[in-house]
Amino acid sequence: MNYYIAMAQKQEIFTLMGGRVKIFRGRYNPTSDAVWLAAFTPPKKKTVLDVGIGTGGAGLCVIANAPTIQLTGIDSSPEMLEECAKNAAINNRDVELLNADIMTWRTSRTFDCVITNPPYFHGTPAKHNAHHNANLQLWVRKCVARVRPNGYFCIIVSADRMAEVISEMTNHCGDITVLPLFGAKKTAERVLLRGRVGSHGGSTLYSGLPMNYEPILRDGLTISDTLATLGWI
Repeated sequence: MNYYIAMAQKQEIFTLMGGRVKIFRGRYNPTSDAVWLAAFTPPKKKTVLDVGIGTGGAGLCVIANAPTIQLTGIDSSPEMLEECAKNAAINNRDVELLNADIMTWRTSRTFDCVITNPPYFHGTPAKHNAHHNANLQLWVRKCVARVRPNGYFCIIVSADRMAEVISEMTNHCGDITVLPLFGAKKTAERVLLRGRVGSHGGSTLYSGLPMNYEPILRDGLTISDTLATLGWI
């Protein structure tokens, strides 16, 4: 287990971002994907919707990076939301939690930014029913519909499903940014994608970063700050 992601304070609690976010161990424990997604979220936004918030890893990391953000989380699992509420409480964060399925959620609400770590794995669902068998194109479409004009949509997926996400994003977004994340292999394991809804700007593809990159996982640096530090922007 990566000690930057799950360094035990007590037996029942682990931390993210070098201790800046505390999480109770439960039915689904956030991984480095949550930290990367949060780091990719534009910081100067007032409202953020975390679709499939689960136990709150990504959303709470977003608030750690930008404490003034108003975070709303939606999840179809009441059990996940119960654990998320506990995690928000131990971090002294105020999070609006909604028990609903993004695929069927009827609402007119929109947000400055929508983030999601979607159910992208194929196979038999785990007990927590996360990360399995989603129609990613429909998932992306439903998420983008909740973004205000000129707002942002951010997502992290496995590299083998990137094409499904990009094909749907290009119908609604411009200024698409692609950042591959590499593990031990020479091919990317995860991909971060961000687009601006209603924009017609071109796409940017970065050369990628290692998934165990310490400034992100341990120090909580944002992607924009990281790219600036590296001289990439």
